[in-house]
Amino acid sequence: MKKLKVIVSGGGTGGHIFPAIAIAKSLENKVSDIELLFVGAKDRMEMQKVPEAGYKIEGLWISGFQRSFSSRNLMFPFKLISSVIKSMKIVRRFKPDLVIGTGGFASGPLLFVASRKGIPSVIQEQNSYPGITNKVLSKYVNKVCVAYDNMERFFPKDKIIFTGNPIRKAILNFKDKREEGKKLFGVNNGKITILVVGGSLGARTINESIKESISEFANNELNLIWQTGTSFSDEAKNIIEDINIYGISSHMFIREMDLAYAASDIIVSRAGAIAISELCFVGKPILLVPSPNVAEDHQTQNAQSLVNKNSALMVKDVDAKRKLVSELISLSRNKDLQGLLSSNIQKLSVDNAAVRISDLSLNLIE
Repeated sequence: MKKLKVIVSGGGTGGHIFPAIAIAKSLENKVSDIELLFVGAKDRMEMQKVPEAGYKIEGLWISGFQRSFSSRNLMFPFKLISSVIKSMKIVRRFKPDLVIGTGGFASGPLLFVASRKGIPSVIQEQNSYPGITNKVLSKYVNKVCVAYDNMERFFPKDKIIFTGNPIRKAILNFKDKREEGKKLFGVNNGKITILVVGGSLGARTINESIKESISEFANNELNLIWQTGTSFSDEAKNIIEDINIYGISSHMFIREMDLAYAASDIIVSRAGAIAISELCFVGKPILLVPSPNVAEDHQTQNAQSLVNKNSALMVKDVDAKRKLVSELISLSRNKDLQGLLSSNIQKLSVDNAAVRISDLSLNLIE
């Protein structure tokens, strides 16, 4: 039997890169003789993260089209043509049996070239509101894997398969680590613990909101595990040193996310698709603050789909300084609401998405 050759393309943000790596690992578990090649955008984080995970990657000269008037758009047609030509060369040289795209600029040219050549191709769409690239590509690919209901508004109905989003392997066994987590983050056992996560780069509005009301956590007997991201780290450290209360801590970046989830009782987060998939699996009450700085405002759409199912609370970014901490305190006092949110969000959890996507993709070849 000949070696199976697969190209996985996607990137720009962790939300596109992480699912790509998870799907690749699942394919390796299923097929012993397989060669994988990643294709990403030059100068984006996938050029670092994918080799760290042990895979080869090639970069395309591509970036997104700015929706507001920008001189950068003048280069877009040249970058697109360059990327299509390079994608044709990669496909001709590598001869893939299958191509999987997880979104981001680079997956567009590559999936277009592969699907036009009749190579089995799959889109994995993480969000409840897809970007333009995936909407256009859905006309050409064989299947579209989705994580939300009602996606036939955007994609051909006969191509949609509900698979959920892949979640990080490290998260899967968080449940039995509560004591270990409490110890690591130094929380007071008698108090409710709030975990605040703004993504790896931090979320300015969330950080400012916590900073302005930091004394409220002490006043209301709450522990706080606060991931600030790089830009707010020093400022947060000074604030925490000033307040100097056991159980209230800040961290530039939390590597042991499984332990942070285990130690917490209530979680504040942005509403990226992969974050939400993890939070559904974790099953704690959550308060989402969608980032307004994303294409198509898709984080608000992601969050709203949970709010509609009584599975999460949402505070808009513009209201966060006024409302975020008061909503948190109110939720910390309302055991019934905590129970309802926790019970409802767990029903939305999918923990074998990478396996489903790899199975479906391999079936296309057969």
